[in-house]
Amino acid sequence: MNSSAKEFLSAAIDDYNAFFKTNFSVDSNGFQNYYRDLAKRVKSQEVDLLIVVGMFLTGFDAPTLNTLFVDKNLRYHGLMQAYSRTNRIYDATKTFGNIVTFRDLEKATIDAITLFGDKNTKNVVLEKSYKEYMEGFTDVLTGEARRGFMEVVSELEQRFPDPANIEKESDKKAFAKLFGEYLRVENILQNYDEYASLKALQNVDISDPQAVEAFKAEHYLDDQKLAELQTIRLPAERKIQDYRSTYNDIRDWQRRQKAADAKDQSSLDWDDVVFEVDLLKSQEINLDYILELIFEHNKKNKSKADLVDEVRRVIRASLGNRAKESLVVDFINQTDLDQIAEKANVIEAFFAFAQAEQRREAEELIEAENLNQEAAKRYMTTSLKREYASDAGTELNAILPKMSPLNPQYLTKKQNVLQKIAAFVEKFKGVGGQI
Repeated sequence: MNSSAKEFLSAAIDDYNAFFKTNFSVDSNGFQNYYRDLAKRVKSQEVDLLIVVGMFLTGFDAPTLNTLFVDKNLRYHGLMQAYSRTNRIYDATKTFGNIVTFRDLEKATIDAITLFGDKNTKNVVLEKSYKEYMEGFTDVLTGEARRGFMEVVSELEQRFPDPANIEKESDKKAFAKLFGEYLRVENILQNYDEYASLKALQNVDISDPQAVEAFKAEHYLDDQKLAELQTIRLPAERKIQDYRSTYNDIRDWQRRQKAADAKDQSSLDWDDVVFEVDLLKSQEINLDYILELIFEHNKKNKSKADLVDEVRRVIRASLGNRAKESLVVDFINQTDLDQIAEKANVIEAFFAFAQAEQRREAEELIEAENLNQEAAKRYMTTSLKREYASDAGTELNAILPKMSPLNPQYLTKKQNVLQKIAAFVEKFKGVGGQI
């Protein structure tokens, strides 16, 4: 390392020491300890942006790492290893990484992929263009024609203009496959700036010249690009929420059918339908957002009936909060929302309400099922913490009313209690408070 590079690194480590209250240096042991500490902080998301020359490009694994910006001529195994830094799946929120290059590395990338794969691998690894995903393309390997986003959206709206009216099993299956196709292609498009601009355009008042100019400046668009965006029609957000809700309903219906062995009565084979649960989770609407929506909607429109309808639509489009629908609706109907002055206050008010409801429903469940009160409260508290109710071990047995395991009603009673507590946990998990 030359003197200027060493001075720069020393200054960088000094800044690091000042920020994290550490004591590293550029000498051998000091630098190794700095490297290990920095790697740990990147993995734990304490460091958002890392500028590197050679180290950390290879032999470093941080699943949360999302984007690699490259301004270096990488080749072969060095290129593949560097690109792979972002290619770790992380929950449903990260199914792949992004590479942004400031140099023309297309040929080097194809050469590396071909060397370590085969001549057709590049067609699998490299993404298509935005235009191809929007309009469709032919898969080079299989020769299969892949539909574009616009065609999928068009069929979705033509075949299922009102998803609430999907009743026949054949229509349920057709909708599940079609909306799954929509989720898959939209998931890819979200990585393109053009699609982000298209989504943002839906909220712009085109009749307002100032709003249009501000939008063009923010998204670096000229008049021609703006005109092109305006030719592409996206479904309204409320319609997508309705589609998501129906998709969730059909998934729940199908799971109940399987659980009840009712699939034997079906004339359709559902094995070719894959419900895109991970893609739904990656767009999950959290509870705070729903509560803030209640606050904003109430300020604009004092109709509780309209507010309940809007909130039901949002909740049913969500996987994680569907069980809380009745809880949120009861909160709206039983709360004087006009007395809530700030967004933060509506969240506090809801959790106070929900914790009181949790205690009340726990007491009612224990009394109705004649459960051992202390053991039942412990079991329900434990189930809320782990976010599911389990019949493993002896915890569940201990809360049941005294009954011989040989009694024919024993297993029925146990299963009934488990199902009720499982529903209770789904409704109140994340609410906190004491039972």
